[in-house]
Amino acid sequence: MAAHVLVVATVTATSDDLLEALRERARRGSVPVDFTLVMPASGADRAADEQRLEAALTRWREAGLKCEGVVGDSLPVQAVAEVCQPGGFDEVIVCTLPGQTSRWLRSDVPYRIGALTDLPVTHVVAMSMQHPPPHGGPPPERERAGIGLLNVMGYRGPRASERELKRR
Repeated sequence: MAAHVLVVATVTATSDDLLEALRERARRGSVPVDFTLVMPASGADRAADEQRLEAALTRWREAGLKCEGVVGDSLPVQAVAEVCQPGGFDEVIVCTLPGQTSRWLRSDVPYRIGALTDLPVTHVVAMSMQHPPPHGGPPPERERAGIGLLNVMGYRGPRASERELKRR
């Protein structure tokens, strides 16, 4: 009998972090593991979603994992609800982008999937897909020029034309 693991991911499905987590899960178990990838649709272009799904599944199979997949509803919790039948899975792995770049984290998708399925949920953060900060780094160091002597003697008061205006 194999363990059945539901994996929920979109752009992170091909990430190195998720692949390593899946390998670790397959090694950890005493029984074989079957993975099912549910990839929420990203929009109206179903063909692009299917291609992304196939690319992820191909990468997983090349890593020696037994897997299948389906493109689901655009809402991740709804996509899981369509696929997850009672008793069909033993656990769920949800992969998100890191930090504030993840809409799934902002809407608490891993918790909501756990509440929906009543299964243990493992949250994997795809740090390998984190974009570099928009600013290249700290500004280059500048050599500061010292302040030279102030020439206080250079001030000679108001100009002659200003003095004449004040007299009038």
